[in-house]
Amino acid sequence: MKIFSISVVLAPPSGASVVLSSASDLSSFSFYQKGSVGEFMTFFSKTVAERTPQGQRQSVQENNYTAHVYNRGGADQLAAVIIADQEYPVRPAFSLLTKLLDEFTAQIPQSSFDNPASINFPSINTYIQKYQDPRQADTIMRVQQELDETKIVLHKTIESVLQRGEKLDNLVDRSNALSAQSKMFYKTAKKQNSCCVVM
Repeated sequence: MKIFSISVVLAPPSGASVVLSSASDLSSFSFYQKGSVGEFMTFFSKTVAERTPQGQRQSVQENNYTAHVYNRGGADQLAAVIIADQEYPVRPAFSLLTKLLDEFTAQIPQSSFDNPASINFPSINTYIQKYQDPRQADTIMRVQQELDETKIVLHKTIESVLQRGEKLDNLVDRSNALSAQSKMFYKTAKKQNSCCVVM
């Protein structure tokens, strides 16, 4: 699971979209590929943001990449795009997009949208690093992982109790067998002693 690119895009209903802020992690690509992959990520982000209707979310697959898009629309006409591999879960991706847009609109005034070069939004770099692990973006996923870990511990505990129970059952069976043998020994000893009466 890997996020390659996160972008905040100005996506007016008519006209071309403009990337206002973006961050990418292209460390898995070679030095010679990074330039063309970066251009592809920018083009892909702008294209899916333009083609996603306002107020909607969608995921678009292209080869090994999936673009998760949330075009919030409204007065600010913003969309957010994550390009990740196909293994990255959908729910955390959209949760991250919502957080990203909320923080972007809280920090960056709408008047600066006309000059994207002047926009300074360093939080986007934090998002791409922090949310490489989808459990950071999605509390439900984090709780599910904790439940799974607890379930594993519980199963191990139950198995150990069952093993102890089996051992106890074996001891009870042995003690029952032992007491049956001791009763048999007592009876045979009594018979042996009764045949010889000493006067």
